[in-house]
Amino acid sequence: MADLALPLRQRARRPTPVELDAIPWLKLLDGPLRERAVATLEVGDAQPGERLCRIGRPATFWFGVVDGLLKMNNDDSLGQAVTFTGVPPGGWFGEGTLLKRESYRYNIQALRPSIVAGLPIDSFHALLDGSIAFNRFVLDQLNERLGQFIAARETDRIHDPDVRVARNLAALFHPTLYPGVGSWLRITQQELGYLVGLSRQRVNQALHRLSDAKLIRIEYGGLRVLDLQALRRFAS
Repeated sequence: MADLALPLRQRARRPTPVELDAIPWLKLLDGPLRERAVATLEVGDAQPGERLCRIGRPATFWFGVVDGLLKMNNDDSLGQAVTFTGVPPGGWFGEGTLLKRESYRYNIQALRPSIVAGLPIDSFHALLDGSIAFNRFVLDQLNERLGQFIAARETDRIHDPDVRVARNLAALFHPTLYPGVGSWLRITQQELGYLVGLSRQRVNQALHRLSDAKLIRIEYGGLRVLDLQALRRFAS
């Protein structure tokens, strides 16, 4: 069993075949590039509250979620604390920071026990240099995430809790950014409240209104989206 007193980086291990299958961009690679990616990928078991990235630390890995749920926030910055987004299974993040070889301007923190994968920065740049398909994947990530962050800033100005919850749910079910989610996401109302900035009770009310509108279904352990396009229209 891993010693949880050690930093996450020191508890890293080799990914299992099942964990490798959960990495969406790995399927785009073949030959030596795929071999390099597989050889340098690491996974770690993050505990609730544990941070993968911290504001001001140099970016050394490209991270992704194999299982679990993370949140991206700025709660160590000098400005008002803001949660930018949640990161569910299949999501990879930090490519912009790695491209510029900068330090992190945000924190990434586990909301629940999560399996996270990391690709070293040198391998990330080697894939960019050698694979057109990988470049397209990263460009799509950057483009979709830009749209997501613009929408998140708009959400901050919305006072209707139902719309705030709907927008955050639609973002978590984004098929390009989070292909590991599908139509069902394991998430608690408390966790959703952390992401939205609302109490669990108010999130519960919003979810039941969305359920009554046949946009989602509240299930044991999580939520199922019944009509993602309708949920997006409601959120807009």
